[in-house]
Amino acid sequence: MPAYLASLLAFFLCLLLCPLYIRFSPFGQQIRRDGPGRHFRKAGTPTMGGIVFLFSAALILLVFVPMTPLLMAVLLITLLGGFLGFIDDFSKVARHRSLGLKARHKLAGQFLFSLLFYFVLVSYGHSTVVHVPFSGMEVDCGYFYPLLIFIMIIGTANGVNLTDGIDGLAGGTAILALLAFLILASQQGLTELVFFCAVMIGAVFGFLIFNLHPARVFMGDVGSLSLGTALAAVAILTKAELSLVIIGGVFVLETLSVILQVISFRLTGKRVFLMSPLHHHFEIKGWSEWHVVTGFWALGFCFALLGILEYTAL
Repeated sequence: MPAYLASLLAFFLCLLLCPLYIRFSPFGQQIRRDGPGRHFRKAGTPTMGGIVFLFSAALILLVFVPMTPLLMAVLLITLLGGFLGFIDDFSKVARHRSLGLKARHKLAGQFLFSLLFYFVLVSYGHSTVVHVPFSGMEVDCGYFYPLLIFIMIIGTANGVNLTDGIDGLAGGTAILALLAFLILASQQGLTELVFFCAVMIGAVFGFLIFNLHPARVFMGDVGSLSLGTALAAVAILTKAELSLVIIGGVFVLETLSVILQVISFRLTGKRVFLMSPLHHHFEIKGWSEWHVVTGFWALGFCFALLGILEYTAL
């Protein structure tokens, strides 16, 4: 089966399942009390919709795509990321609050499955040499490579999680990043990763139909953490570890905006942004949700294109 056909199957399966999930889901979104005022009307919207696109992608991959160790590894760590997100989401729903798992519990979970992923890679002779973007240099991380994997997974997973604050923003940006890695995997002849990225794109696109403003369903942490974990995994497997910083540039900017906001407020008592993450800053300045989303998608496209051009210029 061609990758594009597998992608279409995942798209239509998610398209069929989303309305059912929206109708019967018992999980309603909890809204941050300090968030933009217009977000309060979103309270109660079905959340944890990431379950739908994860299920759709996994089912298509398992049924229609020949399983290889490489494909099994990337699918497994993606599902583990989704499972951690599910626990986080469920704790929010059960306690009826916007905060879920404590940060140290999330980090512990991400550390464990990043370590598992590293051991799988080692068993298949994965190189620890890393390409440094825009330099032509290569660095052998050696024993520090497991730490790099851990940083990539927690950084990307939490970056996508922070970006998931406006209807369609995280899903659309993740699709652009996955498309970039699909192109890199294709150039390297990594057929399994081409199928994985194509199926994930199809499933997330099907979900996005219902997640665009005004959203009828949110992906929740089960969706954002699984997408971030998947992006980190395919970056590692395509040997584009540091290029992930470019391709996932929107997620990097969102994360940096939070870090800068916290540091500035603690040191000076002043805020750099009206609100963080960055997309909320533009909301409070008066931008419509659709304006913010399309602007960030355009930025995500530029970052993805830059990452592809930089990597393929080697």
